[in-house]
Amino acid sequence: MIELMSGLPDNVLGLSASGEVTAQDYERTLIPAIEERIRRHGKVRVLYQLGPAFSGYSVAAMWDDAKLGMSHLFDFEKVAVVTDVDWCRHAVRLFGLLIPCPVKLFANAELAAAKDWVQA
Repeated sequence: MIELMSGLPDNVLGLSASGEVTAQDYERTLIPAIEERIRRHGKVRVLYQLGPAFSGYSVAAMWDDAKLGMSHLFDFEKVAVVTDVDWCRHAVRLFGLLIPCPVKLFANAELAAAKDWVQA
């Protein structure tokens, strides 16, 4: 499941994932929120936390993630990923190199620092 975070500036989209993230989470929550921020601001900053209760992605969600990244490749201004999941950290290090904006990893204990960084 993906939930929107509150208390962030309008140009920063905060997302928190728990349990299994599905294509429905992307289609109902994540994609509309990103596209709305892009419409309003031209670019979007993303804070994405894969919290302790996160268990993984469905195959369809991974496909939606790839499509979203490719269709909005130049629409991201900054991306902060907060997770303690090793395979996610490795994936962010690898795929973060393909995104033409700053991408930074944080541990779950560093959520406050991630919020500060993505807003600065």
